[in-house]
Amino acid sequence: MQHESGNEHPAPLSAGAQPPAYGPPKTRRSRRKPRRKLLRVVVFSALGAVLVGGGGLAYLWSHLDGNLKSTDINAALGKDRPGAQHNGSMNILLLGSDSRAGTHGKYGKGISGARSDTAMVLHVDKTHEKASVVSVPRDTMVDRPACAKPDGGTAPASHRSMFNEAYQAGGPACTVKTVESMSGLRMDHYLEVDFKGFKKLIDQLGGVDITTSKAIKDSNSGLSLTAGKHTLKGNEALELVRTRHGVGDGSDLGRIQLQQAFIKALIHRAETTDLVGDPAKSYDLADTATRTVSADSELASAGKLLGLAKDLKGISPGHMNMVTMPVTYDAKDPGRVLPLTKADHKVWNALRADRPIPKSATDSSVGDRSESPVSAGT
Repeated sequence: MQHESGNEHPAPLSAGAQPPAYGPPKTRRSRRKPRRKLLRVVVFSALGAVLVGGGGLAYLWSHLDGNLKSTDINAALGKDRPGAQHNGSMNILLLGSDSRAGTHGKYGKGISGARSDTAMVLHVDKTHEKASVVSVPRDTMVDRPACAKPDGGTAPASHRSMFNEAYQAGGPACTVKTVESMSGLRMDHYLEVDFKGFKKLIDQLGGVDITTSKAIKDSNSGLSLTAGKHTLKGNEALELVRTRHGVGDGSDLGRIQLQQAFIKALIHRAETTDLVGDPAKSYDLADTATRTVSADSELASAGKLLGLAKDLKGISPGHMNMVTMPVTYDAKDPGRVLPLTKADHKVWNALRADRPIPKSATDSSVGDRSESPVSAGT
């Protein structure tokens, strides 16, 4: 993807100009250890509960199917898309929607519609034994393609548009189209989780255990945690994954680290929850999970989601890698970042060729520079 300068880094700030709100880090980048146990199950681990058996199985299955919301991505995007890969690998766009519907202004007033606060490209390799995950910062300035609106009409193409505004402009199909335009990769599926369902799911799991290496306080999200061990229930968990001002440089890059750490903790909780020994709890979790999830029409059934969950669960912890899409600070717009074109190509080309993402791809990125202050477990 090309930008105005065509270079890897933006032009220097002019005399007297203020530095970007992100600000350069004060310490040199340290090499992080590979992240483990990421996104094998996530919230979809609860879908294992549909295997409750008995004479009511067909009824329960159809009921769960009726919970799911879907979008026909193929119809919305047409044929102007990257070609599908036919080697057994799979690309899934995972979205966390910041829709305020039904929250009575609790998570921000004066905000219409929804935006994709969280976006991750999950690439499962052809053996379904390895995976790579690329987090796309919501504040990345991109060239958004023209998109069909869900209620009719067209959202015009936009130069230097914030990435998460694609969802607001044309729903999940527009976000998929924007990611495909950026990466040259076809998204085989998309999955989305919303605010309200996320909270309820965490509560039904009994909370998620984390440890903080230092106190975290963010008046914007409402989060206030002391250093130490915590069991986060739904509301605090949501505050954590929305926090940005209380960690790192106060940008979305720090929030991504919190989200990645929380996913590890969520997976640990899901894997230690007995879904077989408590059928009633299992069904409640599956019911909530399917009400929480939106998907493309080809994936929007309990059976297909269960198959996907099984595929992800088969990926061993040591065979999953997670990175943030390479970006640099945007000197023209404080608080925003720009894709690093050459580095990004290394990332997307690796996924296209079904190879691991080379470490050199993220060397010059301002993302993933330090350890997250949150870790899984107590």
